Amino acid sequence: QVQLVESGGGLVQAGGSLRLSCAASRSIRSFYFMGWYRQAPGNQRELVARISNGGTTNYADSVKGRFTISRDMAKNTVFLQMNSLKPEDTAVYYCNAEETLVVSYWGQGTQVTVLS
Repeated sequence: QVQLVESGGGLVQAGGSLRLSCAASRSIRSFYFMGWYRQAPGNQRELVARISNGGTTNYADSVKGRFTISRDMAKNTVFLQMNSLKPEDTAVYYCNAEETLVVSYWGQGTQVTVLS
């Protein structure tokens, strides 16, 4: 088991920036992937970005060039730097830790609202 606690969400004007943090209750080295997902009202949860335990990153096409995922292994924390935010980025953002193909953990989510 692991607890994931997100923080850093909020209200921002279009074009602004936010940095999300996800603090894990134990070492993140054991997870194949740490990722950020988001879910807007009426939409399915979608992958935003993820980072493998080897450091490889993947991004949704809609956020490439604007968002950056990173991690601090010593602090068991994963970050999502979001720049040039758009109203369509408005969603609840969830941290995910993938331990195996069938076992993953979710945080409680943090709301990001981008005003036009």
